[in-house]
Amino acid sequence: MTFATWPLLAAVAWLVVPSSATSAALVGVNYGRVGDNLPPPEAVPRLLASIGVGRARIYDADPGVLHAFANTGVELVIGLPDSCLATMAADPAEALAWARANVQAYLPATKIVAVTVGNEVLTNANDTGFVLARCLVPAMEALHSAFASLGLDRDVAVTTAHSLSVLATPSYPPSAAVFRRELLPYVCPLIAFHAGTRSPFFVNAYPYFAYAQESSGVALEFALLDPDATGFTDPGSGLCYTNLLHSQVDAVYHAILAAGGEAGKLVEVRVSETGWPSAGDPDERGATPENAARYNGNLMQLVAEQKGTPLVPGTPLRAYVFALFNENQKPGPTSERNYGLFKPDGTPVYHLDITVPPDNATAAGGGGDGGSSTPEPDGESSSGYFSITAAAERRRSQWPWKTEAVVVAHLALASIWWH
Repeated sequence: MTFATWPLLAAVAWLVVPSSATSAALVGVNYGRVGDNLPPPEAVPRLLASIGVGRARIYDADPGVLHAFANTGVELVIGLPDSCLATMAADPAEALAWARANVQAYLPATKIVAVTVGNEVLTNANDTGFVLARCLVPAMEALHSAFASLGLDRDVAVTTAHSLSVLATPSYPPSAAVFRRELLPYVCPLIAFHAGTRSPFFVNAYPYFAYAQESSGVALEFALLDPDATGFTDPGSGLCYTNLLHSQVDAVYHAILAAGGEAGKLVEVRVSETGWPSAGDPDERGATPENAARYNGNLMQLVAEQKGTPLVPGTPLRAYVFALFNENQKPGPTSERNYGLFKPDGTPVYHLDITVPPDNATAAGGGGDGGSSTPEPDGESSSGYFSITAAAERRRSQWPWKTEAVVVAHLALASIWWH
């Protein structure tokens, strides 16, 4: 992209959807950047707004991305790298310096609502001596204290994201789930931290992995969250499960209750990553565009219902889809590079009809990732239904004169990103 195209990009992006239409729905999207052909960060907030997504998660605190999200209304979860944990845990001054430079400096224009301290730290294969694991809670406490000293602790939550492999047993039945014994010395103080700060427990939950690894035992429809899938009744709790994601989330809830006791009752589980690959290697069963469309479409519908899981029906399920783009430099099997809703040129990977819940308040005490789990209307509701291939039409009744411009804008954006 040349510098001369930036004014055109800004003008075209404005036609897609005005900033006031940014949704604060319970669904978010992970914005990974492990690729050499991705659009510039400046193009991303408008792409999110065009599909009605008002929340995003990134894995670092890149200044260019933070500036790009300024004045967009998008709630942003940013990441503290694993490499910073030891230093931050040992020196509170480092935590304060990081909080000032990477969070306070961008507020309030950039709506940072949470920081994930590391990613899947407790199951890091390279942390054989649990060195990082021992640093996790102290680093989180130091960062929370830093935010408190800056008067930001009620606005910016401190959390961390976990793999489901923190559990000693699979998600069947959920009521039998417990954390791996060797992780309990690190999990128990973590639960106490979440209970004390009322920050969410993030888990990366992928029904696809369960289906791909145990294809003979997990029905595809159950893994894809199909509404008419055959479910099961948990023999321990008597609760009925009709999809695998609910089973996985409730397994984490049960493990938290088993490890945390009364404190565990104060902890809310949210899905920090979930998705389905649209392509894979020959031995990666089920990785197809059709299945990816079914999974993500069903996920959006599930979230749109604003209901909880069978174990906690009163707490609306919150989830971040993985991922916004196909990322061509991710290592591993082919599936790793094919989780995106969009190709790098901004065109959809597959057709996906998405339903999102009405907009919710995201101020303190509202539905943001930094506060209470009770959603509150902010006075602007969406139609709740749109297509990823014509996303901006969801607001056309409010801006009828922009309908044709939306189609032109989408094509122009794709063209601009490549030049």
